[in-house]
Amino acid sequence: MNPDRPAGPDDRTLPPPRADEVPFPAAPSHDFTVRRRTLIALLLAAIVLPCLYVATMAWNDLRTREADATDATLRTVRVAEEHALKVFDMNDALDARIVDGVEDLDDDGIRVNEAQIHEKLDAIGGGYPQVAAVSIFGRDGELLASSRYSPPPRVSIATRDDFVGIRDGRMLDHVSRVMQGQVSGETVFNTGIARHDAEGQFAGLVSVALRPGYFDKFYSELLGDDSPMALGLVRSDGAILAFEPPPGARAPRATLAQASASAASNGASSPIGASTTASSSAGASGASTPAAITADSPLAAALALGKEAGVVRMHSRLLGDNAIVAFRRVGAYPVYVACLYRTSAIWSAWYRHLSVLIISMFTPSIALWCVIWLSLRRLAAEEEAWERWQAEAAMRRSIESAYRQSRKMEALGNLVGSVAHDFNNLLMIVSANVQIARRRGVTGFEREISAVERALKSGQSLTRQLLGVARKQPLRNETIPVGRWLPASRELLRASLGAKVALVMDVDETVWPVRVDVAEFELALINLAVNARDAMPNGGRFTVRARNISFRPGEGFPLDGEFVHVALEDTGVGMPPDVLARAFEPLYTTKPKGMGTGLGLPQVFAFCERSGGLAAIDSAIGAGTSVHLYLPRASAAPAAQRETEPREHSTNPPQGLSVLLVEDNDEVAAGTEALLQMMGHHVTCANDAASALAFVDAARAARASDDDAPHFDLVLSDIHMPGTMNGIDLAEALQAREPGLPVILVTGYAEELERTRGVDVRVLSKPFDIALLEKMLEAIQHDRQGRARRERDATL
Repeated sequence: MNPDRPAGPDDRTLPPPRADEVPFPAAPSHDFTVRRRTLIALLLAAIVLPCLYVATMAWNDLRTREADATDATLRTVRVAEEHALKVFDMNDALDARIVDGVEDLDDDGIRVNEAQIHEKLDAIGGGYPQVAAVSIFGRDGELLASSRYSPPPRVSIATRDDFVGIRDGRMLDHVSRVMQGQVSGETVFNTGIARHDAEGQFAGLVSVALRPGYFDKFYSELLGDDSPMALGLVRSDGAILAFEPPPGARAPRATLAQASASAASNGASSPIGASTTASSSAGASGASTPAAITADSPLAAALALGKEAGVVRMHSRLLGDNAIVAFRRVGAYPVYVACLYRTSAIWSAWYRHLSVLIISMFTPSIALWCVIWLSLRRLAAEEEAWERWQAEAAMRRSIESAYRQSRKMEALGNLVGSVAHDFNNLLMIVSANVQIARRRGVTGFEREISAVERALKSGQSLTRQLLGVARKQPLRNETIPVGRWLPASRELLRASLGAKVALVMDVDETVWPVRVDVAEFELALINLAVNARDAMPNGGRFTVRARNISFRPGEGFPLDGEFVHVALEDTGVGMPPDVLARAFEPLYTTKPKGMGTGLGLPQVFAFCERSGGLAAIDSAIGAGTSVHLYLPRASAAPAAQRETEPREHSTNPPQGLSVLLVEDNDEVAAGTEALLQMMGHHVTCANDAASALAFVDAARAARASDDDAPHFDLVLSDIHMPGTMNGIDLAEALQAREPGLPVILVTGYAEELERTRGVDVRVLSKPFDIALLEKMLEAIQHDRQGRARRERDATL
């Protein structure tokens, strides 16, 4: 059985084939699972192995590229470090020469000999492209002489960080931050050396202003075009002195100078330096460049620890990219050279190589995948065809069995229906005479009459079950919301289950409505609850579930469309296969004598079938029993219930009616006639439809000649009668002759009740309640009086 499809009755209730049945040929077995698993294993291997190979090769290639990039940065940073060391050594030599040249002069002496000193300074520094200016500052920071101007402008650097630092003996400030030169007017950074007097006191400063552009140019030539690397010159506190990104990423030098000047004016002189950002001057298009390494970067941490060289990985704000950074200290100076390699360049080259590797590796693999996939599809098509063949074979066996069962049920139904009809007539006779006895006020027999009435109710219930099994019980279908109706039936089920059985309701309010006979639905639930109670003598659990389900054609289910699936499950002893196969068979029961009639489950099956659905049973010894009801979804929402009984009238009781009673059973006719007469009505009896029409025609002829001639106010007729016309034919003929003549039809057959919907008549189900008939007659009397009153008023 397919676990994904709800089991239908054909799956669960078919008995084993008998000896006289020709079994449908069994199909040879095919192990599709092994073949499918083999193909899937091949497909997984064809996918996983190439992927593992590509992943391994890609990983090794990436590690190799990162190692090569690291080696390239280390080689480049060594070259840049040697170049920077030569420049700074040369600056120290220049500073020493100048200090020696003015060693015997104080500030006033330098001012007096300013012209000669200017020529010497210009001769010393003018021949070097990296030197922007050579300057001598006095004890108070005032400019005494310069290689660029003579006489020098009035300039003081008394508050500048490098002047204060050198005066105080700080090594770091022997190399200043990048700034706007006060003497040269260029963007520069300064290297300085202190002058001392004869007593060894600070006497001033000799400063050489270096052009960062000189280093940028050298770095650009060293790296070449389109290089993934960048070079920078950095102080040990993180201040950037020179930086050359790849072409197209250069920031204006003025930015660095302005940022450094701003940092200097704010007194920023921490070991690493704040990460200041300065906007560039005109032409910078709003760009900004950090003037110092970010304090929380790995490179800043390494410089703060005073490491001489190393390699770190970090995100560079200057490059806007992650980078591998190699750094080296320039001699004993507080300056480092850093080389940055863009990791995006590594990844870009790696992606290109990976693309070639993937294309070369997966092109044949994709072809293999397609072959295996097509094989899987073909296998699935074969399996689908195999399952379809098996389903068709099972369906054929099911149809053959269902046809035999249907023929058997049809024959049994005709027999049961005929017996139930005759039994109904007997009950009508007994019921009518009991009512007569009640109305005549017979005393001394109350106990006996009550016993007869109880027996009548049991007989009516038994008749209803018999007609239900025979598919001839009249149905009063109405649309009910199952999601609310089932929970409302909880007390009804509890009363049927008893105290030992727990009731569990699992019903969602979103369950679709169904159109069924509510009384039959309740009876079906009671029958199933009673069976569950008997199957659980020591107690257990009875679960009611409801959900929406849809079946499409070709799914192997006997019906298709939208259904409400009501499942009723117990935890009882279950049924053996031979009992399960006959569970829906009428009059079949395994209960002791006097405990069951064998009509409960057949009533459930007949109710579902007549409602347009079906019922199925699933059971096993020790595993309990599940009964599944599939009821078709109603096409409309539940409508308001119409009145099923005539309304009460508050006027005085009207006069009796002239009733034409049509009944072929003399005993039933006699009892009904006596009751009608006791109600005050005049009764005329006819044995068949032809006699009734003759009485009506005679009354019409008499009324044609005499308006006061007797006429019939009502025709009360049984539907099932001998002759060429039944009660419905009689009603149609009477409507043609007497359109306003009321007709009440009595029946016990469902097919006859359905036919009456096209005829304007009142219907009573046999055996009917005498009180209900009396209310109908009172309503007809009031209608007749109202009609007569209106005719009289119109005449006046």
